[in-house]
Amino acid sequence: MTAQTVTADAQAAGQREVSTAMEDAFGRTSRGPLAGVVVADFSRVLAGPYCTMLLADMGATVLKVEGHAGDETRAWKPPVRNGESTYYLSINRNKRSIALDFNNAEDLAAARELAARADVVIENFKPHGLERFGLDYESVRAVNPAVVYASITGFGTAGGASLPGYDLLVQAMSGLMSLTGAPEAPAYRSGVAVFDVMTGLHAAIGILAALNERASSGTGQRIEVNLMSSALSGMVNQTAGYLLSGRVPGRLGNDHPSIFPYGPFPTADGEIVLAIGNDRQFRALCDALGAPRLRDDPRFATAHERSISREALRPLLAGLLSVHSAAEWFEILTAARLPCAPINDVRGGIDFAEQIGLEPVVSVGGGEETLPGIRNPISFSRTPASYDLLPPGLDADRNAILSWLEQSRPGQP
Repeated sequence: MTAQTVTADAQAAGQREVSTAMEDAFGRTSRGPLAGVVVADFSRVLAGPYCTMLLADMGATVLKVEGHAGDETRAWKPPVRNGESTYYLSINRNKRSIALDFNNAEDLAAARELAARADVVIENFKPHGLERFGLDYESVRAVNPAVVYASITGFGTAGGASLPGYDLLVQAMSGLMSLTGAPEAPAYRSGVAVFDVMTGLHAAIGILAALNERASSGTGQRIEVNLMSSALSGMVNQTAGYLLSGRVPGRLGNDHPSIFPYGPFPTADGEIVLAIGNDRQFRALCDALGAPRLRDDPRFATAHERSISREALRPLLAGLLSVHSAAEWFEILTAARLPCAPINDVRGGIDFAEQIGLEPVVSVGGGEETLPGIRNPISFSRTPASYDLLPPGLDADRNAILSWLEQSRPGQP
């Protein structure tokens, strides 16, 4: 067999793989890499639902279990679309919903059966809160040893088990708020629940790793993530900087602790962000600004010297930038291949992503009933994400899920 024949066969196999799709028990067809994986989603609010939405985009069958009052985010308004919370809509596409009261014997039996049938169980109840219902990891593993069981908490299951797991509390306790804002101003939270999102991503990574390991061992395992650990990991250079130097970082406004110029600078009509990370870029910036003298100033010759001499350099840059608008400088500096950016609002951010071909907005659902949504950030060359199902109404899929449980019971024809 020639190399050309092998290549042709591989290409043909690849084409067959591209066209292969899997239909789940509820009629959703997907070519995604997680098609066939069933996720019992006992989570609510943000970290868990964000994780399971990403999995659902990639083809997993996600069955969202809610109490009869519904996920809290259904009531988080405004903003709204057609009376529904946009917060809820933003993180619950491609799922199916069933409302179950664990204090009701029939509902609890359905919840246990769902956990027993699932490939993945994810929950963010208070630590040990599911033990009395027989939905904790040990109980589920006893009947479903292949289960990948992911638990999300705020502060872990040891000394922080009793603490409520809100992102804002973690932003405060982790130190993030001490780093956010101007030096003379009060501490600020991030404009997004950044640690909820980060923890959701960590949960997704753990689930995918455990599924991969299960493919060889045949056995599942428990994954535990918590917002506090995700926060300390996610602050990367700030937490490491303290550990390695003993120096506690503080608020620097929009300045970077180690790099300058790296932040917003005034222009003739607003601000532009510069991100000059090395000496070559700084020399190119001096040329683009028409200030070659700055290249040779020993105070600014290296990144370290620029950082410690930032208060001398800052007004010099502001004066040079004052001759053009932010939009003009963006064009000039981008042409010089220098990292810079205008400061957009959210609409401007989405519009810019459209302009550069990222196609950030997708249509969720089909036919006349569709909603706009933000594209899953992961692109696959053969097994793309899909956006088939609108965020479900509360208990909208109860009959379908109970029917599936009935039909999938061992011994059923």
